[in-house]
Parts: sequence; structure tokens; C-alpha cells
Amino acid sequence: MNVSTVRPLLRVLLAAGAFALALGARPVIAQDERAAAAAAVGDLQQPAALVAALPDASYADKQAICERLVQTAGAQAGPVLRALLDGRLYSDAHHRVVVVEGESESETVPIHDPFSGAALGSAASADLSRIGSNNMLRKTLKGLLAQLDLADVDPARRLAAVQESLRSLDGATIDALRARRDQEPDDKVRRAIDVGLATADLASDSADARLAAVQKLDGELSPEVYNALQALVATDEAGASREADERVRIAARQALSHIDAMRSVYGAVETLFFGLSLGSVLVLSAIGLAITFGVMGVINMAHGELMMLGAYTAYVMQQILPQHITAATLLSVPMAFVVAGVAGVAIERGIVRFLYGRPLETLLATFGLSLILQQLVRSVFSPLNRSVSTPEFMSGSWVVNDALSLTWNRLYIVAFMLLVFVALLLVLKRTSLGLKVRAVSQNRAMARAMGVRTEWIDALTFGLGSGVAGVAGVALSQLTNVGPNLGQSYIIDSFMVVVFGGVGSLWGTLISGMSLGVVSKLLEPYAGAVMAKILVLLFLILFIQRRPRGLFPQKGRAAEG
Repeated sequence: MNVSTVRPLLRVLLAAGAFALALGARPVIAQDERAAAAAAVGDLQQPAALVAALPDASYADKQAICERLVQTAGAQAGPVLRALLDGRLYSDAHHRVVVVEGESESETVPIHDPFSGAALGSAASADLSRIGSNNMLRKTLKGLLAQLDLADVDPARRLAAVQESLRSLDGATIDALRARRDQEPDDKVRRAIDVGLATADLASDSADARLAAVQKLDGELSPEVYNALQALVATDEAGASREADERVRIAARQALSHIDAMRSVYGAVETLFFGLSLGSVLVLSAIGLAITFGVMGVINMAHGELMMLGAYTAYVMQQILPQHITAATLLSVPMAFVVAGVAGVAIERGIVRFLYGRPLETLLATFGLSLILQQLVRSVFSPLNRSVSTPEFMSGSWVVNDALSLTWNRLYIVAFMLLVFVALLLVLKRTSLGLKVRAVSQNRAMARAMGVRTEWIDALTFGLGSGVAGVAGVALSQLTNVGPNLGQSYIIDSFMVVVFGGVGSLWGTLISGMSLGVVSKLLEPYAGAVMAKILVLLFLILFIQRRPRGLFPQKGRAAEG
């Protein structure tokens, strides 16, 4: 064996020996390093110094730093821990610890202070180094964040933290809940903690503990509790029960049955709410038509397009005030009334007044006008649907419990419909215009003989009904996309509501619209949406056969004639 062959072999042997020595010495070195780091962390008193030590610390040291940070900074440590947990905590070129917002793959990214969140400008992605974490550190971070959230001064924040913890009950979270339980002053939060601990006890080794947990969870509606109880009555591939104790299985079945019954009740309430919201939309879309149809006897097939104009007015207002969505939406209500009202007066003066007494010609003329308005909107705004943003106060839901939540936009539309209805009622009952409108609707010839200028009453009535249609379009813009065909989806339903309630009757329009909305939503789970509409239409046909003038027939000589 020559020297050239021996030298590589010696290098391999020496490298292997050095590697073995390193492995043998590593536990001692790591232990010494951890001890030194723990001592160093103990010496650090300022939160800023603790955070500054994170980039160069080992994972074990990061755990100690995070725990010490919670002790020294309290709630102020929350943003730092969340950023570290989410992988948004970095070290920049100046050795500062910063929070990165956005994608770090881009050339420059905005950076923020880890405590206050104040903007620190931007940094090049190449100069940023992510502060890493492992599974053990992430588990520690979740536990520390749970402790911080549970100690928040706001009961709502504490309740949200407990409810969030139910989705991932691990050892650290359970320990945090147990530690907080006796200190919690709020009954609602303490009840939620009890639910979380009882859910954790379903996995206990003691059958008595599992049975007590099931009894505590009876009536709880959260999906996490329901799924945990379902696991107790589930069977494996061989058909054997996963839960060994018969008492626990029986109690779990009873609890599930009770929860299912409560869910059915709340489901019915939710369906009723959706029916009321649909009825409110129908009333809004039909109430303007009830005025024009009842007073003038005009079948206005362009009524849906007047609603469309109101919806596009809301869209235009948000384009004018893009930074003030709430103000734009509120201002769009009077603007839509004016735009659609002026359009209605122009339609009456330009087309409808020449066709009184000829209903078929009026129907054809207004139908042609509806096509013209649709094409006009397509030319101005394009055929594509437009999205109208929902104001912040109308966003989200009112969460009653885990089985029932009511969306704010539909709640506000119900209230808005009632407000419009009351306003119209006051106009028709308490103003000179309302008196003349009622006189013309009841006996046009007598009103003309008394000096009422019926042609101007017709124009103002048509404008009033059209303005209300525009306001209805603003409400619809919060429920659906705004497009040229928006009005076509509601024109038939509007006529159904008017005929069912009684031509010209506001109270009839309110009751019929709400009734049809509720009935449609109650039928949909059993018959489907299409069949529900067919059944409602069949009911209306049979009803009109018995009462041709609707629920609240119009009174007066003109009506009787």
C-alpha cells in the first residue's frame, strides 16, 4: 500500500473520530449552553432586551425567553408571540427584531415594531432573516398566548379566547384553562371554561370523569362539543363501540338527542328570520308599485328597472366616495329616491299619460322602456355585474349562540323596510299630497270636480312610487350584485305581492309581502326553491279565484265600479 492510498484513508478515519467525539460531547455542551442561556435570560429584565436575544437563541432558549417575556411585559408580549408563532418575526440588517407584513419574497417589504406595531419603513427581503420555531416552541407559544388572552381585562376578549381554545385543546391550553378557572370573575367566561375542561375530560381514562363531562355538556351547541360527543357513540370498523362504558354511551346519546332538538328549534328561528328578510325585500320592491298601480291603474313593467337605477346610484356614490363607504351608502338613499323619482315623473309625462285607459298599450310601452333602460345601463356601466361594498356597521352577524346567527345586513333591511313603510304611511295620511292621492284613487271624477289637478297628482304619484323603487334598489345592492337584469328578478314577485295584498293598500302590501316571504322560506327545505315558488303561485291563483280584490280591497266609488 503506497502513501497516496494511505493518506485519504487516514483523513476519513480522523474525520470519523472527530465526528464521534463531537457526538459524545454534544449533550454536555448543549446542557452547559442551556444552563448558561437560562442564566442569561434570567439576567435580562427589559422586554426589548429579551426580544433582541431571540435571533441568536436556540429553540430551548427561545422558550425561556418567551416565558420571561410574558412575565415582564404581560399583555404587551402578545403581538411579539403571535408574530413568532405566525412566522412573521424577522431580524434585519441592523440586528433589529421586526415584524414583516406581506410576502417576504418580494424585493422590499414593510416592517413594524414588534411591540407597538408602529411602521418602521421597509426593508430589503435579502437583509431579513426569519426567526424560526419548532413544534415544541409553537406549543409553548400557544400556551402563553392562551394565558395572555385569558387574562385580558375585556370579558369579551377572554370569552373569545376560551371559545377559540375549544378548537385545539392541547395540554398547554387545558392547563391555562384550569389555572384561570377559579380566578375568572365573569360567569359567562367561567361557564365557557367549564365547557372547555369538560370537553377535555371526555378523553379521560376514568369512566366516571367521562360520564360527568357528558352530563355537563348536555345542551351545549358548539360544533366542537357535538363532534366530541359523537366520538363517544361511534363504532370502529368491526362494529364495536369505541366507548367502553355503557353508561357513558347512553348519556352521550341522550345529550346528542337534546342538542339535536335544540338545533332544530334554532334552525326554525333562523328560517323564519330569512323569511322575514325575504319578505322585507318583497315589500320594498312592491310598495312603490302598489302606489302607482292602485292610484293610476298602470301596469308599469319598467318598475324593476327603476329599482336597478337606485342600485346603480348606490354603486356610483361609492365610486365618488371610495374612502367613506358608510357615508356613501347613507347618502345613496336620498340620491336614489331623487334619481328614480325624476325618472318616474319623466316616464309618466312622456309616455304613460298618453295611454291612460289602455292597459295593454301601457304594458307594452313600459316593457319596451324596461329594455331600453337595461341597454342604456349596459352601454354606460358595461354588462358586467358591479359589487357594492357593505358598510362596516352592516357587516358580520349577530351571534345569538353556536346554532343561531343573524346577519346584520338583513336585520338592517328589515328595519329599513319598516322605516320606509311608516314614512309612506305618514305621507299618505298626514300631508296634502297624501289626501289628494287618496281622493284620486277612490274617485277620480269627484276629485277633479273638487279642483284637484289629477294630471299632476298622477305625475307626483308615479314619481313617489318610482322613488321608493329606487330606495328599494339601494337595499337590494347590499344583498346581491348590481347588474342590468337586477329588476327582472323582482318584477313578477312585486306584482304577486300587490295583487295578493289588495291593489293600492299599503297594509295589504306589508302583510302579503311578509307572508309570501316566510311561506317561501318555510317550503324551501322540503320542496326546493323552484317548487316552493310554484306552490306559492298555485296558492295565489286559488286565492284570487275566491277573493279577486285581494286581502285588503280598495274602497271608493271607483273601486266599486
